[in-house]
Amino acid sequence: MLKQLLAIWLLAMNLIAFAAMGLDKRKAKNRRWRIPERTLFLFALLGGSFGGLAGMTFFHHKTKQKKFQIGFPVLFLLQAALLVWLEVCGLPISGS
Repeated sequence: MLKQLLAIWLLAMNLIAFAAMGLDKRKAKNRRWRIPERTLFLFALLGGSFGGLAGMTFFHHKTKQKKFQIGFPVLFLLQAALLVWLEVCGLPISGS
């Protein structure tokens, strides 16, 4: 059960992070109010790091900013390592 909830959470956060990158790119092109960088990082921190990275690549957004070039991949690697660790250690994400 916990594993399914985690999967739903991660899917939702990655979709939100991807969409936020696209929306912010569109707003930047139209010179409109932008999504704060802090918010983009919050989505990545809450599990949407892969979606943020995909959004950076797909929309060509924030790709020249070092904090995004480094921050999103580091968050992704940390989150992936955490998921592997939880699975290997047999902690409750396996649903048993």
